Amino acid sequence: MDHKKNLSGVFAPITTPFFENGEVDYDGLERNMARYAKSPLKGYLALGSNGENKSLLAEEKRRVLETIVRNKGEGQVVMTGCIAESTLETIRLAQEASAIGTDYVTLLSPNYFKKQMTDAALLKYFSDVANSVGKPCLVYCAPQFTGGITLSAALVKQLSAHPNIVGMKDSSTGNIDGYLMSVPADFCVMAGSANFFLSALIGGATGGVISLANAFPDITVKLYELFRDQDYQACFALNREILKLNKGVSGKGGVAAVKAAMDMAGFAGGLPRLPLLPLSDADKASIRGILSEKGLI
Repeated sequence: MDHKKNLSGVFAPITTPFFENGEVDYDGLERNMARYAKSPLKGYLALGSNGENKSLLAEEKRRVLETIVRNKGEGQVVMTGCIAESTLETIRLAQEASAIGTDYVTLLSPNYFKKQMTDAALLKYFSDVANSVGKPCLVYCAPQFTGGITLSAALVKQLSAHPNIVGMKDSSTGNIDGYLMSVPADFCVMAGSANFFLSALIGGATGGVISLANAFPDITVKLYELFRDQDYQACFALNREILKLNKGVSGKGGVAAVKAAMDMAGFAGGLPRLPLLPLSDADKASIRGILSEKGLI
């Protein structure tokens, strides 16, 4: 499998639409996927933070992943967040996702016993899971979701030597250059934020998992294509616009803001699931004004 090819480009961290009563809007998810399948997106991260992984029941996770895998476009790639506190449960989630048809398994650090999550413990955790599944694995550095646990460059270097750990997604701040310098050329490093997507590409990242792509896949992919085609003047100009747009959308309220922007762009965004609160009317109006000004709605 050509991981470098598979993991080059823009991936949308798929959101899970909910009705007002809190139930999953599976039809809305299917409609979203029908549009994404026709877009230039390289693929998707299913069941990540934007998908509200920790707010979904086990059966809901299965149905969401089945919907995403069943409706992906030709040549598109699915990465699936298999996130649990124990090695045993993570392995079972990863095996189930593999059976459903994910292309890659994405693994996040356990954090309930944060003080015991040393490099040695995390090395064993990631390695044990990778040894137990047939699909290639990616590690995920997201200290905002792990109580501040940040993967060390030394740990990532060790993990990059594992034959079934082929890359990582980094959503931390200020660490991606260190990761890029610590791993071999065939290890795929992906940016987890529009805030440093372009700088990561310049440093050698293969692509990015970008929340803005949920609402505006075309312009997000355009940034990658301009960089790939070495049209740097246009690339830098578009990046400035995307940075402003990202600050005005995700910066207004995370998942709830991404979903609001999706609704405005004609996707099924829906509400976040409690305890996450929907955006205030004022924040929605602010986002609508930004998107209107940019000619996106």
